[in-house]
Amino acid sequence: MDETEFWALVDGAREDAEGDPEEQADLLVERLVLLDPEAVLDFARHFEARYQRAYRWDLWGAAWVLLDGASDDAFDFFRCWLIGQGREVFEGALHDPDALAELLDDFDEEIDGDGEDLGYAADEAYEQLTGLVMPDLGLPPAPAEPEGTPLDFENEARLAARYPRLWERFRGD
Repeated sequence: MDETEFWALVDGAREDAEGDPEEQADLLVERLVLLDPEAVLDFARHFEARYQRAYRWDLWGAAWVLLDGASDDAFDFFRCWLIGQGREVFEGALHDPDALAELLDDFDEEIDGDGEDLGYAADEAYEQLTGLVMPDLGLPPAPAEPEGTPLDFENEARLAARYPRLWERFRGD
C-alpha cells in the first residue's frame, strides 16, 4: 500500500462517516479486513509514521486551544483524529498549526479532536484477519519528547498570540 492508497482509505471512510470519528474507525476496520494482512500492516505503518510526525509542541498547542486543554492522552487521540481528517488538513496543520482555523469546516468539542478508535483500526482489522496481535511494525521508536520548543499551555495570552486565528475562531468571546 502506498501513501495515495492510505489517504484514499482514510478519506473515503471519513466522507462515508460524515465526519464522525468513531464511525470512521468502524468503516476503516470494515475496509481493511477486505485486504490481505500485509496491506493492513502497510496501512498501520503509514498511520504510525504520521502519528509520530505529529508529536510536536506546536501541534499540541493547537490541540490545547481547540480542546480547551489537552492532556497527554488527549493529545495522542487528537493526533489520531488529525490523521483522520485527511492529507490536506494533516499536512496543512504540520506546516502551520494555526492554519487549522481555516482548514477545519467546523469543530465540535464533543465529537471532534478525539480519534482514539482510529488509532486502533489497523490493529483490530489485523486481528480479525489473522487471529493474531499485530506484530512490531519495524518503525523507529517514538520520541520521548515532542519535537520543537515546549509551550506554556497555561498562559492564555501566549497561546492567543501564538495561535491568533485558532484563538479568535474557537476561543474568542
